[in-house]
Amino acid sequence: MSAAAAPPGHVPVMLAEMLAHLAPRDGGRYADATFGGGAYTQAILDAARCTIFAIDRDPDAILRGAAMARAYADRLQLIEGRFGALCEIMNARGISTLDGLVFDFGVSSFQLDQAERGFSFRAEGPLDMRMERDGLSAADLVATLSEAELAAILRDFGEERHAVRVARAIVAARAEAAITTTTRLAAIVRRAVPKSADGIDPATRSFQALRIAVNRELSEIEAGLSAAIALLAPGGRIVAVAFHSLEDRIVKRTFAAASGRAARPGRHDPASLLAPPCPHLRLLTKRPLSPTDAECRANPRARSARLRAAERLPEDHNRPDTRADQREAA
Repeated sequence: MSAAAAPPGHVPVMLAEMLAHLAPRDGGRYADATFGGGAYTQAILDAARCTIFAIDRDPDAILRGAAMARAYADRLQLIEGRFGALCEIMNARGISTLDGLVFDFGVSSFQLDQAERGFSFRAEGPLDMRMERDGLSAADLVATLSEAELAAILRDFGEERHAVRVARAIVAARAEAAITTTTRLAAIVRRAVPKSADGIDPATRSFQALRIAVNRELSEIEAGLSAAIALLAPGGRIVAVAFHSLEDRIVKRTFAAASGRAARPGRHDPASLLAPPCPHLRLLTKRPLSPTDAECRANPRARSARLRAAERLPEDHNRPDTRADQREAA
């Protein structure tokens, strides 16, 4: 069988680290929950004689993967859908457990580089940002939300310190003419936000916030991680790569809760009387891994990546008699 190269222009982030922590094996069943350019999927397929279910909500990503699907026809299934619906997607195919899952959150290089998708402020395009090309676009949000609603999105999803100022500027500008292009919105934001010493474009956080709101990305991440943990077979592994603090915070919190490392309630809280939940995961990365300096130089988009990984504990780990034996041994 001949391998299919990942589409040109796509540079996978922390590929070696992902493979090392996923540790794919022959005969295993894996899910690439964010297929994107397909580099993770191909690397896993080449590393072991395994089967992969590759999922992406963007129909363009599924079309790009057609050649790869033909090359690995007996081992790769491309599936258009949201990773928040992982359990439903797998159940529909008669799959109840997986040996590993990988997530690469956020926007893909293809989406950023295609001006007509409206994800980037670096080239003029329609103010769209929809991964599925369906539903409300960023232009719709900018045109219809109140100043307070816009400010909340910019603050909560973009961590924009000048959220109120930017929202006020957007509302004033749309009263003069509809905001329908990426370059016009970027210009409005740049006039409202002072330049920062770090050199990051003032429009960056606002574009991130709108993209997250349009695609409901954070709630999808929460649902996807929960589904992944439920699907993992004992000894199975999950690897998640996040690109900003909001994503990484969800991964950290979810892994901590599932591994029994979440903060316990205070002694005056009635919840402290309840037995702590049984852990389902073992953390493989106590702290997130970052890309090397060499990778950041070769691929500047990798600089903010953070990788976390965990492993599903054996089923008998949570049996009452096993836990009692562990306490006595301690």
